[in-house]
Amino acid sequence: MIFNPRNFDIIDLSVTLDNNPYTDPPPLLPKIEYTDHQEGWPEMGAMFPGLQKDQLPGDEAWAAERLDITTHSGTHMDAPWHYASTTDGGKPAYGIDELPLEWCFQPGVKLDFRNFPDGYVITAEDVEKELARINHTLEPLDIVVVNTRAGALFGQPGYLEAGVGIGREATLYLLEKGVKVVGTDAWSWDAPFKYTRERFAESGDPSIIWEGHKAGRDIGYGQMEKLSNLEALPANGFLISCFPYKIKRASAGFVRAVALLPK
Repeated sequence: MIFNPRNFDIIDLSVTLDNNPYTDPPPLLPKIEYTDHQEGWPEMGAMFPGLQKDQLPGDEAWAAERLDITTHSGTHMDAPWHYASTTDGGKPAYGIDELPLEWCFQPGVKLDFRNFPDGYVITAEDVEKELARINHTLEPLDIVVVNTRAGALFGQPGYLEAGVGIGREATLYLLEKGVKVVGTDAWSWDAPFKYTRERFAESGDPSIIWEGHKAGRDIGYGQMEKLSNLEALPANGFLISCFPYKIKRASAGFVRAVALLPK
């Protein structure tokens, strides 16, 4: 039977890339330069010698944009190469262009951790309790997305410090169940750096830094960050499509993630 998208409602799970000062730390903020239909004329005119602007419909050329961004701008998926140079027991880590496509269109599962305080690090026990609450048994290739408090604050002051992180233990719990793609509506899969810095200053333990990401050294996986609208999803019973942009050997790729809910 051919898959029929008309049988599904589509929910956008992606944020909008914008010149917004609250979406990323200052060094990583995206910059978008807009060119309107009048400003685009010099470029268009140079490509068509002899053409006059007033010969164009509406006296308009084309509009375009130039982007100064990273592969981690907006909603994106991290590849194992982002976490380390090796994965899966010492094998060379692969970039986003090598991520298996079958990982990126699978049944979705939502874990709701909005009740935990900002900076809390989710454990395997927390994951087990949430799975029991929603009565879901993980299947290989399930795409697991985490709803945190951060999603409601995207683009606003405080976004970067909001939400929980998924610790190494919890991440490995999911990966060992056969999960290959995860996601969060927070800025990072790990706890906001503000809280990790405080804990590191107190304990001196380097293993807590980026611990969820670093689980990818053991088992390779794809990880989406800066998702949106997760509160609109049920706990399960939907599909997620999250194919990443294909950038050679890149540590991440942009994603237009969507959920498909049966009508």
